[in-house]
Amino acid sequence: MAAEGESEHLARNNLDSASFSTDREAQISDVVATAKRGGWITFPFLAGTIMGLQLSNNGWSANLIVYLIEKFNISSIKAANISNVVNGCTLLFPVLGGIIADSFSGSFNVIWISTFISLLGITLLTLTASFDSLRPQQCKIGSSFCKTPSKTQLAVLYASIALSCIGIGGSRFTLATMGANQFDKPEDQGIFFNWFFIAFYSASVISTTAFVYVEDSVSWTLGFCLCIAANFAAFAIFLLGKRFYRHEKPQGSPFLALARVIVATVRKWKVVLSSREEDYYQEHNGMPIVPASLKQNLRFLNRAALKIEGDIGADGSIAKPWRLCSVQQVEDFKALIRIFPLWSSSLILSITVGVQNSMTVLQALTMDRHLGPHFKIPSGSIVVLVFISSSIFLTIIDRFLCPFWQKLTRRDLTPLQKIGVGHLLNASSMIAAALVEKRRLKIVHTHRLENQLGSIVPMLAVWLFPQLILAGIGEAFYFPGQVSMYYHEFPVSLRGTATSMMGLIGGIGFYLSTALTDVVSDVTSWLPDNINIGRLDNLYWTLAALSAVNFGYYMVCSCLYKYRNAEREEHDSSGFVS
Repeated sequence: MAAEGESEHLARNNLDSASFSTDREAQISDVVATAKRGGWITFPFLAGTIMGLQLSNNGWSANLIVYLIEKFNISSIKAANISNVVNGCTLLFPVLGGIIADSFSGSFNVIWISTFISLLGITLLTLTASFDSLRPQQCKIGSSFCKTPSKTQLAVLYASIALSCIGIGGSRFTLATMGANQFDKPEDQGIFFNWFFIAFYSASVISTTAFVYVEDSVSWTLGFCLCIAANFAAFAIFLLGKRFYRHEKPQGSPFLALARVIVATVRKWKVVLSSREEDYYQEHNGMPIVPASLKQNLRFLNRAALKIEGDIGADGSIAKPWRLCSVQQVEDFKALIRIFPLWSSSLILSITVGVQNSMTVLQALTMDRHLGPHFKIPSGSIVVLVFISSSIFLTIIDRFLCPFWQKLTRRDLTPLQKIGVGHLLNASSMIAAALVEKRRLKIVHTHRLENQLGSIVPMLAVWLFPQLILAGIGEAFYFPGQVSMYYHEFPVSLRGTATSMMGLIGGIGFYLSTALTDVVSDVTSWLPDNINIGRLDNLYWTLAALSAVNFGYYMVCSCLYKYRNAEREEHDSSGFVS
């Protein structure tokens, strides 16, 4: 009997060993398969996806103001405000997409689901252009006899816009995060961000010109159908690249860990800090992690990682999760606090972008948009100059300016320096916009066109080009610079959220620009529905002054900021002015 028991025991051990060996081989196989994925082979699929999505999104959103005025009889200022709200949504939803990707489902699932939702939204919007019952009866623009849209018509319109915003918002910046995660080297990630945004802006140029021209000159239904086709192509291209992608597994909600840092710090507020590193918790759920050293800045937060009696269980894990955090979690929280002032400095910048995007379209509607005797620029396409100049200068920055700067100073052009240049150019764009509008109003008064609804001011729309080109060049500096900086400076667990932070500040900026427009309309006479009797130039001057003050604030923040990575701190210890 003993021999039989020993035989069974040996057989069981052999079976367990074989099972362990099989599991181990499977894990090794998974690691090898994952290691083979990623890299530049994924770029065509990711670039094709963002181009398709941007073709679709810009194809309808760039001309939304004109669509609302012409087809839904909505007043010009209200249409501009609706457009700002829409742009704000497309920039705020990426934050939600990033949180879901980081915490629960991963980037791949967020992107394909969001792309499908945007396809549903643009399809519904196309129906509003196709069926007369979904629109109010058309009338002359500016007429007091125009019929307002019914509640049902507005419900369908807003539902289509909401679905489109959720879809494009959930995928746009998550694509940037997923793309950067395909590379291991920071220099490859930087190159990816540059070319990703080149693809982004190139698609914006095509949609804001070709698609908008079709909507204005041929048919709104056909133009929106082109948007559907582009969205479907993006959906298909993204799924085709699935076997090449490196998939990052979500680690659970990082925001819960950040909340624990706050609670643990408050609960240990009276505890005296220790100078010994071994008194601080360096593990996570009882498992060793890469050691992190506590920094002396924001020292009071170190209490959250200080071990006291009752914090550690018998197995070495945290016994009271809301009284003790790891050193790494504390440092991650500090990183967010340190970067917040820089992040907030983009708020005024985003407000100016929101105001300029909408008001430039209204200006173009009143101006002579002919280029030659036979071609007339669609008013919704006027902002294409921003995308064209951004695309061109992104290439110049990547291929010429950065190498030249490196040779001249033996240092790379840092994200902080790029963002600072972008701030200056944006302020210059506001000054140019104010000067052009002042000239436009002078011509209006000279020809006594103030009260003539629908009249065209004898001034070419090409006068709007300089301000848009300056805005585009500025965007080429600050937009990729901010996305790259947030990606590298945010905690690893928050990288999906990091690339959407630019979207968050942009979304808030668009909403504040809407609020600013409403306040200015109510308090002053600068922004009536008929801008020919207003003083839009005063609004531009105000934004130029705010931009100048904001640039000073940015300079202070950038000079005080220290990169998380020690090597980058040595490289650029003085922020913008290095």
